[in-house]
Amino acid sequence: MQLTKGFEQAACIIALLATQDRKIPLSSQIIHQRISGSQTYLQKLLRKLVVAGLITSVSGNSGGFSLVKDPKEITLLQIVDATEGKIQSYPDLGFIDLVFRDFRPISQEAKQVMNGIFQQADKRWCHFLDEQTVYEVISKTLGKKEIPLVDWNDPDVAESDVIPKLR
Repeated sequence: MQLTKGFEQAACIIALLATQDRKIPLSSQIIHQRISGSQTYLQKLLRKLVVAGLITSVSGNSGGFSLVKDPKEITLLQIVDATEGKIQSYPDLGFIDLVFRDFRPISQEAKQVMNGIFQQADKRWCHFLDEQTVYEVISKTLGKKEIPLVDWNDPDVAESDVIPKLR
């Protein structure tokens, strides 16, 4: 199973918002500039994150997007669920029944066994992702316990504004 590009883009949006000054919403224009790609697709992705309760939108001239919760309360599973929906890694397209059609009782049992194995694997995978928070990802990435906040809306934000905060 492979996650779509939407997950990676959503994770980046959440990371931007997690490092955005909490008092200032991040404009959709800035998010689009940083993510690139289709404006329409980005709007759909932002809508999915709003519907999932991970971000909120503020309308108006100084509007934009903000996190609904603290990054310590947002898990990777929540982002996966928002962008991908319910994960089912084994699609069960009926090939076991087709290939072993002349061995019906055995094919039915094999189908149940395979479905059970992959359902358990999906459950374990989801449990692991549910333990991984956005805060932990950013904290491990930066090697700091405190996440530095900047205003990504500011066109003059540069690496030098962020890097000194990391040391």
